[in-house]
Amino acid sequence: MASILKFSQSAAKLSKNCNLNKALRKASSSAAEAKQVSLNIPPTKVTTLNNGIRVATEDWGSQTATVGIWIDAGSRYENAKNNGVAHFMEHMAFKGTGKRTQSQLELEIEDLGAQLNAYTSREQTVYYSKCLSKDVSKAVEILADIVQNAKLGESEIERERGVILREMQEVESNLQEVVFDHLHSIAYQGTPLANTILGPTANIRSINSSDLRNYLDNHYKASRIVVAGAGGVSHEELVKLAELNLGKLDNNCTGEVPTLTPCRFTGSEVRVRDDTLPLAHIALAVEGAGWSDPDTLTLMVASTLLGAWDRSQASAKQNATNLARVSAEEDLCHSFQSFNTCYKDTGLWGIYFVAEPLRIDEMVFNIQEEFMRMCNSVTDGEVERAKALLTANTLLPLDTSTAVCEDIGRQLLCYGRRLPPHELIHRISCISARNVRDVMYKYLYDRCPAVAAVGPVEQLPDYARIRSGMYWIRV
Repeated sequence: MASILKFSQSAAKLSKNCNLNKALRKASSSAAEAKQVSLNIPPTKVTTLNNGIRVATEDWGSQTATVGIWIDAGSRYENAKNNGVAHFMEHMAFKGTGKRTQSQLELEIEDLGAQLNAYTSREQTVYYSKCLSKDVSKAVEILADIVQNAKLGESEIERERGVILREMQEVESNLQEVVFDHLHSIAYQGTPLANTILGPTANIRSINSSDLRNYLDNHYKASRIVVAGAGGVSHEELVKLAELNLGKLDNNCTGEVPTLTPCRFTGSEVRVRDDTLPLAHIALAVEGAGWSDPDTLTLMVASTLLGAWDRSQASAKQNATNLARVSAEEDLCHSFQSFNTCYKDTGLWGIYFVAEPLRIDEMVFNIQEEFMRMCNSVTDGEVERAKALLTANTLLPLDTSTAVCEDIGRQLLCYGRRLPPHELIHRISCISARNVRDVMYKYLYDRCPAVAAVGPVEQLPDYARIRSGMYWIRV
């Protein structure tokens, strides 16, 4: 009897231990699964080289990759004498180096089946390549070569001078680009942000190899560079490639050290009347926030809430924004779009529209009515919809290595870090209608706007009247 009792107690103890082991195994398995889930979300890894170059990657193991060099250099770092040199330098980078002629460079890229591209903005210059993941090392070597060893030959400069002048003519025929250049020139008058990216014609005709070399030596410096990669790119490999190909870059400037000059906003207007044009193109903006400002995302939600519309859309009644419904039902304009243009320390928030001359006055009135409504009575439902749309518009494009690489490079130059998608979603989700009203009141209510208008703009209200529409008299 005693032995049976002893056996029963041992069995119970064994059963208890088995249950405990099962629980531990289950907990361990759950932890492993959680770890695996977190590993399936590719992190953005960042390493700073000894010379100050930052290397950032997001690796999800695809067969293709995008790698690029982001440089903190654009028209904002130019002056009246050399405005246009950053864009000119971008053109010259593909016209041969000390190691490669232009034809050799083009053949090497073609043999890889890769794509090589570049662009210049007001704050950044970018060179990037989309290639097979196995060719990342070759792509980085080519990018490093064109950034450091551009030949800048006189014949190539003269040829590109003509190309840029033709490009300027094309830009001048794009009235939206013209209006936004005028908007920057008047909103940031007397500051570097007033510079156009392409520069004035006189500068393009006079820029020479010495100007380009001076700009290269003073702006393409290690601490101003981010090497970014996305797709099938190993972080450790890209760090080694950056060290190998860009490790000799220093931070010594031969001339004046480039600095971020504060750019003040000035409420004012510019009108370029041209009655030969059939439609008026008009932009109305207030000063917004810089990339790192806490109000930036709320301003983005507000811009999404203001919306966009054009006549090609099927039905205005199905559009969720008030201004779109009114514009369509009353035939106020051909199209409009809101914008929130951000720079490091400032920005432009507003609306651009295209309208027939006789509809300008009423369109401006309805825009300002909507501005004031957003300051005072925007609803929770509108804001929730705008948040969902902003989240989708922000995340949906990030499904290619090129878009992610661009996102990484820009954010490291602007924020100093990559804002992970889950943090971005959380920040947007926390914005309430009260936040939107408060931020709109801060940036929009009773503020002096900047106005740029091109075309038959005789019916555009004078500036004093537009300024008076930026507030409601409260009784």
